[in-house]
Amino acid sequence: MSSEPIVSLRGVTKRIGRTTIIDNLTFDVPQGEIFGFLGPNGAGKTTTIRMMVGLMSITQGEIVIKGKNIKHDFEQAIRHVGAIVENPEMYKYLSGYHNLIHYARMVPGVTKERIDEVVKLVKLETRIYDKVKKYSLGMRQRLGVAQALLHRPSLLILDEPTNGLDPAGIRELRDYLRYLTRSEGITVIVSSHLLSEMELMCDRVAILQQGKLVDVKTIQDFMADSQDGTQTYLIEATPAEHVLAAIAGMKGIKDVKIVPQGVEVVTERDCIPDILADLMRREIRIYGVQVLRQSLEDRFLEMTGGEQVG
Repeated sequence: MSSEPIVSLRGVTKRIGRTTIIDNLTFDVPQGEIFGFLGPNGAGKTTTIRMMVGLMSITQGEIVIKGKNIKHDFEQAIRHVGAIVENPEMYKYLSGYHNLIHYARMVPGVTKERIDEVVKLVKLETRIYDKVKKYSLGMRQRLGVAQALLHRPSLLILDEPTNGLDPAGIRELRDYLRYLTRSEGITVIVSSHLLSEMELMCDRVAILQQGKLVDVKTIQDFMADSQDGTQTYLIEATPAEHVLAAIAGMKGIKDVKIVPQGVEVVTERDCIPDILADLMRREIRIYGVQVLRQSLEDRFLEMTGGEQVG
């Protein structure tokens, strides 16, 4: 797989009148990953996606897709992209298959074999000849993805694809997108307000706030990092009151408290061996130590000053 990013944004800015909607976004989207956009309502997620697919002009900066500039070489850039912005639009009185045929007529080079291939890919073989009005929302989402994949894009962009899906439908979509990146090598960009799902779905996330980029990191890095380099550890030991008394005065302890499972300690990793050695000297029985990971929601609220996602 190429190390070159599939999408690069450089100083991308969008102004409407005197209002700056998107302010100097610069980041890369690596190939073969599921890349997530997170942000509160009005942060600029959909606006950024609209600029990426040519539905909205760029005031300043550039967007490059597979080496082609959206502004100067739009047709060459967009040929690599399949997208669903907001909801997939289908003819509900036609079958899923005839919807795909109708779309294929507008795209040069899409064969019957390719239609059959994407139908199998999105696992709609048993229902593809049913009318779309009989489809569940999850099935319509999958049919929309099939439509977006007909021309063999390298990049799939989905704006809020989990809207209206029940938990089973969300999990189905998540597993399917994972399958796409593994089996087809497709890069997926997805925006969502469901933080827990983004944590499970994405390899990397970009957090937007008021049109500005807060940070871009892998999910693992977001979960591992804290602003001061500390982690929260759970020490399972008894009696908990003795553990609390022993730890509270030690150097490097940011916070300590008793919880039902034991004692939670906020400190740096290098302090843990000293803490455990001290507890053993005091003959306190230790049953286990584990790192308590923050959720993506915890990290999001920490990074945006408590502003809710949406």
